[in-house]
Amino acid sequence: MSPPAATLASARRAAAARLAAGLGPDATPALDARLLVAGALGIAPDRLILVDDRELSQAESHAIDASIERRLTGEPVARILGEKEFWGLSFRLADATLVPRPDTETLVEATLAWIDRTHGRDTPLRLLDIGTGTGAILIALLRELPRAIGLGIDLSEEAARAARGNAARLGFADRSLFVRGSWSACSGPVDVIVSNPPYIESGIILTLDREVRDHDPMLALDGGDDGLVAYRAILADLDRVMHPGGAAFFEIGHDQAEALASLAGESSLTVEVHRDLAGHDRVVELHRAI
Repeated sequence: MSPPAATLASARRAAAARLAAGLGPDATPALDARLLVAGALGIAPDRLILVDDRELSQAESHAIDASIERRLTGEPVARILGEKEFWGLSFRLADATLVPRPDTETLVEATLAWIDRTHGRDTPLRLLDIGTGTGAILIALLRELPRAIGLGIDLSEEAARAARGNAARLGFADRSLFVRGSWSACSGPVDVIVSNPPYIESGIILTLDREVRDHDPMLALDGGDDGLVAYRAILADLDRVMHPGGAAFFEIGHDQAEALASLAGESSLTVEVHRDLAGHDRVVELHRAI
């Protein structure tokens, strides 16, 4: 007699046990297993419990095993699934894009807070996203700013293509343009600049967690010897691109606020620092009075 087919519930428990044994102490094996099992089967994670008793086909069991094996090598769950939620929207990933992180929502929040103080969300603003990746930051802002338009620029054509696809799928293609190139190609002026540029010091990239080191694109990580190369380039051209009454918002590493404030101070810009939910410096806001 053949052994009974695995049920969804037993497969999920087995997957969680494998991940708990094979990943580090900071892992979330139960959550990872739920997301990976759901992804392999094409079921929404919050609906798994409704079909826990369903028997799995051999093909479904193999698909789950393949996802778990990938996770055990250190590949992030979002990379395996091919998408990540940000600001309540689901963004598809590419090899050339970073995985949108919850910390980056601090940048969106800071930008919206400034717009609320100075313009109002119904103002027809012009936005520029430098190093756009998946387009998550710009698209999140467009969702909250119904009359705004935006340009996203990335050095990678693959990333720009991924952002265009996300904008089209999420319904923002008519108010956004995503292109490959250097940000200096923007003729301006724009009202708001946002950016999560590469800011990791070159010398410490090899010491990063393997999920980042082995799976995130180097072009989006390497900020040069001191991690500030991209910021210097943007600040040097800020007057040309940013409207005099505009503002710029940059994600930073937790220990870079003072250095970036010093660079901005050379241009007589007003500097504000915003912290993420963990209390770490995460976003630097720069603006100049009209």
